[in-house]
Amino acid sequence: MVYQQNFNRISDLEKNEYEACIFENCDFSNQLLNGFSFMECEFINCNFSNANIVQTAFQTVEFNQCKLMGLRFDLCNPFSLELEFHDSLLDFSSFSKCNLKNSKFSNTSLVGVDFSESNLTSVVLNNCNLMNAVFQQTNLEKADFTSASNFVIHPEHNKIKKAKFSADGLKGLLIPYDIVVK
Repeated sequence: MVYQQNFNRISDLEKNEYEACIFENCDFSNQLLNGFSFMECEFINCNFSNANIVQTAFQTVEFNQCKLMGLRFDLCNPFSLELEFHDSLLDFSSFSKCNLKNSKFSNTSLVGVDFSESNLTSVVLNNCNLMNAVFQQTNLEKADFTSASNFVIHPEHNKIKKAKFSADGLKGLLIPYDIVVK
């Protein structure tokens, strides 16, 4: 187990359990990170694009200014999955069937992300671009979309009880009904 270490500008990581570590300016793009474990770690300005994260554990992990395009979080270890994203790029990633309850997304691009059949209860999507994101049989109860943009959510195909939307965001709930709001 690797505990409380700082890693800077690395691109090759030994398969291990990493706890309370900080990773800065690291490039893990296209890497095989299968079975790795990250607990209470922070990633700053790291690139994970197209990394393989099958059965990778992310427990209380924070990503700041990271590029995470095309990641399959739906294949990572679901046990105690707890994620937070700030100023990051998650386009074309998949969270299908993931339990993301209470997760935070802030100033993050989520273009084309698949949230189908996920639990997004009480998730905060602060200033996030959700263009072409997929919400199908998704639990969005108490989720905060007040500053999110470009989302389309079909109320009949998702749980949206007590979810928060701005007046401008209501059009994202009406698009499936072909209703024009001006």
